[in-house]
Amino acid sequence: MFTGIVEELGEVTAVEDLDDACRFRLRGPVVTEGAKHGDSIAVNGVCLTVVDHEGDEFTADVMAETLKRSSLGALSVGSRVNLERPTAVGDRLGGHIVQGHVDGTGTVLERIPSEHWEIVKISLPADLARYVVEKGSITVDGISLTVVEAGPEHFTVSLIPTTLALTTLGIKQPGDPVNLEVDVIAKYVERLLGTRGAAQ
Repeated sequence: MFTGIVEELGEVTAVEDLDDACRFRLRGPVVTEGAKHGDSIAVNGVCLTVVDHEGDEFTADVMAETLKRSSLGALSVGSRVNLERPTAVGDRLGGHIVQGHVDGTGTVLERIPSEHWEIVKISLPADLARYVVEKGSITVDGISLTVVEAGPEHFTVSLIPTTLALTTLGIKQPGDPVNLEVDVIAKYVERLLGTRGAAQ
């Protein structure tokens, strides 16, 4: 489990096309400290397994399903990525419960700068809109954020200078894709209520 509090801005150093999969090599001195084979690291909000680790870099394989459902297929050498290790039992839950299982992708539609923060407008797939509510939580490229405005086809988030400086949302431009993970609790509630309703 992750919390959506990005630990560092990493970089893709190699990409290997495996036909029905892809192998990434990524640099991240913070998240690779103490890393070992089989560990999990979230890359732009996608939970990946460490296959190999050397120095401040690690390798992870990405299967076709993940490439299809996320924006990882658009990464290339030099791409910056948000990195986070799983939260340890007993640690503070600084963001919200994040699984690292991307529900879909959105696109940055607009950036509205202000003196001390910036509003970012992001497109929202129709099948995810029901899970996004004002003042609720959403994960964008692995970043736990609070929804400012929730519409049927988009939502907005307000970014403080720290988020702009330390995550990919500081450099994403209109037209760029982002990974979205909605609140898992909302999905469970919907499923439970739907199942109970069908049984009556």
